[in-house]
Amino acid sequence: MQQILTYAFLVIYTVTILGIVLVIITDNRNPLKTLPWIIVLVFAPVVGLVFYFFFGQNLSKQRIISRRTRKRITMQLEEALDDGRPDIPDEHLPLARLLAATIHSVPLYGSRITPYTDGKSKMEALLAEIARAKHHIHIQYYIFCDDTTGCRLRDALVAKARQGVEVRILYDDVGCSGVKKSFFEGMRREGIEAFAFLHVKFPLFTSKVNYRNHRKIAVIDGCVGFIGGMNIADRYVRGTEWGSWRDTHFRIEGSGAAGLQASFLSDWSATTKRHIAGAEYYPAAERHTDDILQIVPSGPFGKWRALLQADSYAVSNARKRIWIQTPYYLPSDVLNSALQVAALAGIDVRLMLPARSDSKVVDLASHSYLDDMMKAGVKILFYKPGFLHSKLLIIDDSLTVIGSANMDFRSFEHNFEVNAFVYDREFTARMAGVFEDDASRCHALTPGEWFNRPRPRRWAESLMRVFSPLL
Repeated sequence: MQQILTYAFLVIYTVTILGIVLVIITDNRNPLKTLPWIIVLVFAPVVGLVFYFFFGQNLSKQRIISRRTRKRITMQLEEALDDGRPDIPDEHLPLARLLAATIHSVPLYGSRITPYTDGKSKMEALLAEIARAKHHIHIQYYIFCDDTTGCRLRDALVAKARQGVEVRILYDDVGCSGVKKSFFEGMRREGIEAFAFLHVKFPLFTSKVNYRNHRKIAVIDGCVGFIGGMNIADRYVRGTEWGSWRDTHFRIEGSGAAGLQASFLSDWSATTKRHIAGAEYYPAAERHTDDILQIVPSGPFGKWRALLQADSYAVSNARKRIWIQTPYYLPSDVLNSALQVAALAGIDVRLMLPARSDSKVVDLASHSYLDDMMKAGVKILFYKPGFLHSKLLIIDDSLTVIGSANMDFRSFEHNFEVNAFVYDREFTARMAGVFEDDASRCHALTPGEWFNRPRPRRWAESLMRVFSPLL
């Protein structure tokens, strides 16, 4: 009997491995990704099965929201834009078309954008807008802690819910795994609708733990929105034990808020299976400036990786400068190569990283890329005063990109992210000034000091780079 069971187990096990190998082959992935998975599954099947379950599945053919619902939300957004489609400058028209084709991103005209570079000013601005809310408040964060900062926001939301304002919250189940259930349950008792995105009952036994919603969005009355890199937690306001928390967030007033609304309502529909519609969610937007922007959500579901493709295109077509702020630099080969080629071609390429991040492992992996970057002529800046968490990309004189996405594998391949692409010379000049101000507080890395770092450090960096797609 035992021999029969053993034989049956081996047959099932072998068929499972071969079946997964067949799935990987027929997915028509990049051979550089396909071959390692096959090798691991064949020669280390137990480890391979576990890693494939969590990190290897191809979700490009899956959906969390139907095409019909997505089309309905997009049409509702387009109908609300009574001033028609803006004329995109010729220099950015291909990029705008790319975003429209891959993620159905609509160009939005005339928004007033206010940047915030610290958590305190952003938090005060958000609370001020919430206090003025009349109809609805939509909140979406990867992290919504139950600390002092989180409780301030909770109390403000509860107060508005008691006044009859519709309050909806989406939070990430993994990002908020350390938050007490009573925190959100208390808000629900006050009439606030709060839901976890891709709820994870058993984190150790589901692949959903690897695909998280990293977006940070707030929309008030459909007129004002917030987007950027700051979550809701004390450290974003007060800083870390080794210094301040430097981040970037935008307040968007006007039609740009409608783009954030569409992103939120798509996630709301995917999470709750309820579609919210009505003109009150897309009020007529006043034109404040000549800015043109596109709100670009991206995620692991669907064929295209919109943010990776858009960033790669923008970098490849830069003519003057490429300035980057990111807390983690774990790029795709295509993007990494594009930045090096740009630097070799004489483009001013600057990469600003934190001198110390919140993860030593990620630091090591990120630093493994710097040798080749510096050899190509990329200027590396280490931000010294604290933790640089800003996600900023400046291309030439008229394109600024900000949002939730880091320049790493997880943001480009696994997470649900959202960025704003702003086409405007005056605004780009303003953000370039912010970058230069940060640069004055940085240590500019020299080839001599970097290439002479200890050999054990180099070995550790190379080892951690192997795991870059998992970090």
